[in-house]
Amino acid sequence: MSIIENRDPARFSTRGDGDDPGLPVSLRTLANIRWVALGGQVAALLFVRFGLGFELEMSICFAVVAISAVLNVYVQVGRGAQARLSDQRAALFLAFDITQLSILLYLTGGLSNPFALLMLAPVTVSASILSFSSTVRLCLMVLIAATILMVWHRPLPWSGGELILPTTYVIGLWTALVIAVLFIAAYIWRVAAEARDMSEALAAMHEALSREQRMSALGGLAAAAAHELGSPLSTIAVIATELARDVPPDSELAEDVALLQSETGRCREILTRLSRDQALDEGSALNEAPLSAIVQTAADEYQRDGVEIIIERQGQLSEEEAGPPVAEPTVIMDPELLHSLRTLIHNATQFANETVEISVNWDGQGYAVIVEDDGPGFPIILLDRLGEPYVSTRAGQDGHMGLGVFIAKTLLRRIGGDLRFANRPEGGARVSVHWHRADSG
Repeated sequence: MSIIENRDPARFSTRGDGDDPGLPVSLRTLANIRWVALGGQVAALLFVRFGLGFELEMSICFAVVAISAVLNVYVQVGRGAQARLSDQRAALFLAFDITQLSILLYLTGGLSNPFALLMLAPVTVSASILSFSSTVRLCLMVLIAATILMVWHRPLPWSGGELILPTTYVIGLWTALVIAVLFIAAYIWRVAAEARDMSEALAAMHEALSREQRMSALGGLAAAAAHELGSPLSTIAVIATELARDVPPDSELAEDVALLQSETGRCREILTRLSRDQALDEGSALNEAPLSAIVQTAADEYQRDGVEIIIERQGQLSEEEAGPPVAEPTVIMDPELLHSLRTLIHNATQFANETVEISVNWDGQGYAVIVEDDGPGFPIILLDRLGEPYVSTRAGQDGHMGLGVFIAKTLLRRIGGDLRFANRPEGGARVSVHWHRADSG
């Protein structure tokens, strides 16, 4: 059994721009960042020229800034402030910023200009919001630009003459910039990727819970229908009985009346079953049931040929518990609880060879559900990673994304449960959920 991280390759869209909220970044965000950068460039140019008295080629420098400003106005007006950019378009947007900054640095001293560190900004933005491939391309672009600026640039004016830095120092600046670009880009992209994974996993969790609640509502609707239909069906049954008594046995209607009675009885059985199921409503937050009954309900749909599911009520959770025996806990049938137990039982049946054993234990301190299978078990070195999003023992199979256990763990935590993973000494996996009575209410 191997656990593989499975990232969705289609996370970053390559479609055209539009208002699709699934696209990675809004135009407004990048445009505002560019406005801040242009404001800083103008302030720096004015300060250096008039504050420090350096002779810069102001007309060319301001022309470069103006071109960027005009382009910014054009894209904002032409595409709208609410538009979102695809990964490719956003990368082109940042590539232009790198080009514009490189031209300014070429005119103002190259890497000897302290503002050369601002070349890190587009790479940082890309690592935060764009795909890995786009970030790599922008990093390469910055490294190529830095290499060119190290060799070719206009000298930076200085009081008393041109500032000429030692070659060794300039190479050191280039090396520091390269290291900073690679480290910052890699670190920020990794952190941002984990945040995106967590966000998507939480969205999947809410969708699963919403689906469970819809199923609960459907069950409630069925029970309400059963209740409302009970009275008219009883009336039909009474009339059918009277007809059967009044119609002679040899009449042509006798067979029809008998069929009517039979179908009426069948309908009453169906309504009785619906009413009984409502007493163990899988998702109703208003009903309570013994913990073992909830486990049985969760396990029923996963019985399959070749794997036997055994449920045991073992009572005391700890042999050291003192005092008289404690009654089995009765708990609320939350959608979170049902969905989580189904996920854990389903996973166990997928890997079991012959049996899945589920034990329900309790004492005065708390209660637990333990799911064990006789399959291959968990890799020991990866036990501490189970429950993380996009970590799965079946990654890549039938579109499996590795979110099931993460969703179950998160939902159980919301209702006071503590999910634990281990391997049985005799082989196989053990997954247990523990509740403390004080926490679970």
